[in-house]
Amino acid sequence: MSQSIKPQLLLLHGAIGSQEQFALLNKQLQNHFEIITFNFSGHGGRELPDSDFSIKLFANDVLEYLIANNISSINIFGYSMGGYVAMYLARYFPSVVGKIFTLATKFDWNQASSEKEAKMIIPEKIEEKVPAFAEQLRKYHNPQDWKTVLRKTADMMLAMGKHPPLVKDDFFKINKPVILAVGDNDKMVSADETMSIALRIPNASFLLLNNIPHPIEQVDIQKLSVEISPFFLN
Repeated sequence: MSQSIKPQLLLLHGAIGSQEQFALLNKQLQNHFEIITFNFSGHGGRELPDSDFSIKLFANDVLEYLIANNISSINIFGYSMGGYVAMYLARYFPSVVGKIFTLATKFDWNQASSEKEAKMIIPEKIEEKVPAFAEQLRKYHNPQDWKTVLRKTADMMLAMGKHPPLVKDDFFKINKPVILAVGDNDKMVSADETMSIALRIPNASFLLLNNIPHPIEQVDIQKLSVEISPFFLN
């Protein structure tokens, strides 16, 4: 008897994170999907690029991966920045994207919001106030300098505040099945800003998850997987 082929599902990690963020989620989903993960440029130990970090750079990482692995189109789960990259692909490279499920993705980028986010990832402050998190970041990005990763990310956020890669009218042009999810305990992304974007996408749904914070390391992965699997399997 031939073994059934599992559908592929690409997991895209968040800013200053790595594919290691998905270790538990991978285990939850691997019975139903062929899970694909990789690190964006400069993340997870990958060589830091000479260019600045940008959504366009990370979207190109995905395109290069798909071409190298002969994948014409794929479903995507994107956490935080990974969700933004997925939506950017759906807007500008729709042929490579199937369905998209985002979690805790910030879409409201302006000068005030970008400055606020950039101030939260100053390496010296993290090292002083949250040493355990600093050590986690060091492990995520070894042998690269995690502080450089954070500084490049902060610069990217400030640039996004001035020139958002996706403006509000772009979302009307995304014609893919999408779920935009956010936790009710998320301190970085609000339900209102997530819902406002979902209303602009013709085939999108908004999902509010109870007792879910922003860091995926603190998310109830079983609860999350229960929402993810039916969306991509149906």
